[in-house]
Amino acid sequence: MRNFVRFCLRTIFYIFKVRCSIEFDENQTPKKGVYVSNHVSYLDPVILFAFLPGRPVFALNGHLYRNKLIRFLMRTADVLPFNPIEPGDIKELIAKVDSGRLCVIFAEGRITENGGLMKIYEAPGLVADKSKAPLIPVWIDGPQYGYFSKTKGRLPHRPLPKVKVIVGKPRSFKLKDELRRQRDHISNEVYMILREMSFEVNYNADISLFAMLMKAAKVHAKKGLFHRPKYVEDVKREPNTYRDIILKSFVLGKYFKRRTAPEEHVGMLLPNSIAAVCTFFGLTAYSRIPVMLNFSVGAQNMLSMCKTAEVKIVITSLMFIKMAKMEDVAEAMEKSGIKVVYLEKLAKEIGLWEKINAYLRYKIKRVPHKRGGNRKAVILFTSGSEGAPKAVVLSHANIVSNIKQMSAIETINITDTVFNALPMFHSFGLVVGTLFPIFEGAKLFLYPSPLHYRVVAEIVYEIGATIMFGTDTFFRGYGRIAHPFDFHNVRFMFGGAEAVKPDTRNIWMERLGIRVMEAYGATECSPVVSANNRIFNRFGSIGKILPAIEYKIEPVPGIDKGGELVVRGPNIMVGYIMPDNPGVLVPLQDGWYHTGDVVEVDEIGFVYIKDRIKRFAKIGGEMVSLNAVSEMVCKAYATDNEYQYGIVATPHESKGEQIVLATNNPNVTQEGLHAYIKQNGMSELYLPRVILRMEKLPVFATGKMDNVTLKKMVLEELEQQS
Repeated sequence: MRNFVRFCLRTIFYIFKVRCSIEFDENQTPKKGVYVSNHVSYLDPVILFAFLPGRPVFALNGHLYRNKLIRFLMRTADVLPFNPIEPGDIKELIAKVDSGRLCVIFAEGRITENGGLMKIYEAPGLVADKSKAPLIPVWIDGPQYGYFSKTKGRLPHRPLPKVKVIVGKPRSFKLKDELRRQRDHISNEVYMILREMSFEVNYNADISLFAMLMKAAKVHAKKGLFHRPKYVEDVKREPNTYRDIILKSFVLGKYFKRRTAPEEHVGMLLPNSIAAVCTFFGLTAYSRIPVMLNFSVGAQNMLSMCKTAEVKIVITSLMFIKMAKMEDVAEAMEKSGIKVVYLEKLAKEIGLWEKINAYLRYKIKRVPHKRGGNRKAVILFTSGSEGAPKAVVLSHANIVSNIKQMSAIETINITDTVFNALPMFHSFGLVVGTLFPIFEGAKLFLYPSPLHYRVVAEIVYEIGATIMFGTDTFFRGYGRIAHPFDFHNVRFMFGGAEAVKPDTRNIWMERLGIRVMEAYGATECSPVVSANNRIFNRFGSIGKILPAIEYKIEPVPGIDKGGELVVRGPNIMVGYIMPDNPGVLVPLQDGWYHTGDVVEVDEIGFVYIKDRIKRFAKIGGEMVSLNAVSEMVCKAYATDNEYQYGIVATPHESKGEQIVLATNNPNVTQEGLHAYIKQNGMSELYLPRVILRMEKLPVFATGKMDNVTLKKMVLEELEQQS
């Protein structure tokens, strides 16, 4: 009878688009074990009863056990009422598994209300550990979009959502003796397993960014028969729907398709705006590679970026060039042979037929390039060891994987409004601040500058933003100026690009009642490598390594504890394009990326940064090459070649770090350096904040500067001065 009921249920579910994938041979199903599953709807136990191999005991929480429909459909199953915090129920389940049975436990204890993981109980881990049984992870995806879920108002519902059930391979579950009695550590292990399953189910390595946009539009573009919610807005205050974004992307993409070659690198010099989003998607739709130019680094570096990436066309805006006072930059580009295309002039060339063509493509769901994978998606820039900007090439798979890694640890949905003022030439601003909310169906407000502290606070209050991304420098500024009620709707904030200081956390927690969670990454990692979240968060830590990222700690000479963090995963870049070899991609060796940061990892996976071995300074979230600053100083005082110059980065209260110049040249002044920087179109970030006079600078026997000793001397000198 039981097998007949399961057959009938499987047949019905199959008709209604329910599919199950088991990642091991059913004939090798362990005799005893613990199926641990996420919980997205009332149908979950019935679906698992129909598809799971073996004859498991279903440990149902009260809300499921009391449901008459579920009890009726599962009347031939072995069902046990279960309370995950009741010791007696846990002991009874351990006895069942010890006797050679499989059991099913929903780790969250209740149906999710946001579509993602919620609080994880330690019961599945305890049962597996005490009975010495393997843990078999199960992930259910799809019912959260149906009428049997609790996500109404948070996720779009439809009558027959496609359902996937993934049953992972059995894995041994053995707790360390020192962690055995700590409940948080037990639930942590279960959470990490389910987090990995979430990523594996939702990550598609072959999909392109534009196909992801079309997929998001299919889910979120319409509410009911006629209503189209507006999702993306900028300072013009003209909100756009998914359809608006896609139509504009088709128009722009088609325009540049006729004027560029496939896979050509096309520069983008635009602030955070709907125009920038549509230009980005338009280029990627037709396999053109957006090159995001950092307009804060000066004309010289921007020309270097264009040369490195072999950019022939740069897309910008007349209004932006005028407001940012970058007429000299546009003129320098045109003199160097780069064609500058202004969106305002381009708009006058767009006729009625182009708009009709775009609309037809949208209606038939035309995706010019569906496959993404390791094809180039975007080129960003980071500081090189020699100072000239080097290009970081990210693929479609890199960006999609990092977005799905973030969604596995923190869920956002249609009730959220994300405020993003981080520029799109910054990987954090592009991938996490812009693409993440668009692909996940959250509303997005784009603001062109994070430095307008008072204006930002007012806009966040006006739009009722619930999520913010930024850096410690900006969060500190917002927190000090804002009214305590300006951020009353904010659920959580992610701080990246630089360490979040205790003072910043205290301002936000004590004055505004909001936790600032720290994330860590690099442009080369698309960008996030690790992050805290609302389930597991430790101040002072950069969180846990994201799903699907391998890491190793390599020893560093002279450092006793910890080592350099080296990572590999689907989000790690395709490779570099070096300034001295323009247009040539240099892939990473074996896919491993050396972060240059010295870290320690504790017993349950939290990562702590202890030091940095690379020659960079992080000033307000921007990476500045210390070698580039040293080279600038040497050129500025080229006639004084008998003197020594040492550049180090030291902590700074508000900017994160500051650049200190140590020299025995009495002629060096900040005024002289500032004049040289301005004259040569360099970034203002290159200007040393402090100049220290020293009779002799420490060097190695080879004559190379001993930067470790120099930094110690500088810190001692600054401490004495204070």
